[in-house]
Amino acid sequence: MEPRRSLPLAVVGVSHRTAPVEVRERMAFDTRDAEEALLRLRATSGVEEAVLLSTCNRSEFYLFPTADRRGLAAAETIFRERAGDLDRPTADFLFRRHGEGVVRHLFQVSSGLDSMVTGEAEIQGQVRDAYERATSLPVQPPMAGPVLNRLFQMALSVGGEVRAETPIGEGAASVASVAVELARKIFGSLRGKRVLIMGAGATAELMVEALARDGVRGIFVANRTLEHAVPLAERLHGHALSLDRLGDALPAVDIILSSTSAPHPVLTHALFREAFPRGRRRPLLAIDIAIPRDIDPRIGDESEVFLYNVDDLRKIVDDHVRVRAGAVPAAERIIQRHSEEFRSWYASLEVVPVIRNMRERAESHRQTEVDRLFRGLDHISPEDRARVEAFSRRLLNKFLHDPTVRLRKGMLEGGGAELVDAVRFLYGVEGGAERGENPEALLGVEGTPEIDEIPRHSHDMTTPPHSDTMSGRDPSRPKETE
Repeated sequence: MEPRRSLPLAVVGVSHRTAPVEVRERMAFDTRDAEEALLRLRATSGVEEAVLLSTCNRSEFYLFPTADRRGLAAAETIFRERAGDLDRPTADFLFRRHGEGVVRHLFQVSSGLDSMVTGEAEIQGQVRDAYERATSLPVQPPMAGPVLNRLFQMALSVGGEVRAETPIGEGAASVASVAVELARKIFGSLRGKRVLIMGAGATAELMVEALARDGVRGIFVANRTLEHAVPLAERLHGHALSLDRLGDALPAVDIILSSTSAPHPVLTHALFREAFPRGRRRPLLAIDIAIPRDIDPRIGDESEVFLYNVDDLRKIVDDHVRVRAGAVPAAERIIQRHSEEFRSWYASLEVVPVIRNMRERAESHRQTEVDRLFRGLDHISPEDRARVEAFSRRLLNKFLHDPTVRLRKGMLEGGGAELVDAVRFLYGVEGGAERGENPEALLGVEGTPEIDEIPRHSHDMTTPPHSDTMSGRDPSRPKETE
């Protein structure tokens, strides 16, 4: 029997495990950049399916198929060009996964197991955003075709199941809440402290919720779109302002928490010097969890300024990892079970073509033997010839019927690629999934039809899911960083 074939899937990218913030921010993609990168990937490599996930902690291309590695090389080229000149080769910061490792990795990402804060909730919505962005691109065939469609839908479902069935999300559940916790550790009580929040998306909302629990009032919320900042500021009896008036609030605040999606620093060194021409006279804590960074790193060199970026939160994050470590084995068991389910589903794509080829091979043998029989029976009537033909077809169907039904049933029950390999070996047939064939049609077997009847029942798997429970967030809320 041939060795088990690997899934032709790959993921390549950077994450908080492989690259520091100053490298990750160079390889971050906003919505428009991500769409352009996906279109370029298809145009230059011919890749059939691709999804780009980009958050504050990771930028990752998911690719299918990857047999000739052109898609993988094209994705790495995009990262290299986007990163520009680094002190080391770009490839040193990239990680790569292949085959079933891709499935496990995405399930771990969506479940929060690969996040800086284990179990954090925002990542599930970000996975959904990346998936929907790929499905919405106006290209044919769709950028997220049948395989990545299925993979990402399962990832969203697995993420929801892990959070529902394990305590992985207990305690501080986001980088935003960890940032507020760091402020509390430095200042003690936050009551009476004036806080400036830069950004008004989902992460900023989590910051406001954490600040409210500490009794903070009178915050400033600065955002590019003022109307988005107003309701957030009002929740803590604060003030909203546009980013071009950022300098007005700086002298009054003790803490800055920043999480915009701007492609460049919002709080520049020049703006800081303009707000404090004689230098800062009292402590200022600034926590920048945006990628790319919102706050010019040089501001951290100013007197009385204590600047932290997302990587600096590592110690507090590690504390939370220890708290949640007990939930990881249960989460991994869920991930393993669904990874095997995906593998079996992918293997099932090959069932119908293999059955057809098996049928065609058997039919060829049947026809050859019947023709040979008739060459020595010239005296029989046309009616008798028809009876012999009908008998031989019925006999063929009976011989092939049970193996066919059992093969289909075995695939649905998780038999995986081994069953396909066994049939190929035993019957000497080839065959693979046909272009454009709905994979669900290959699974929708009902009853025990004769071999001539290849079932075509299907369920639409091309529409992105819209369950708030599955996505882990309110779809009306704007995209934010992991």
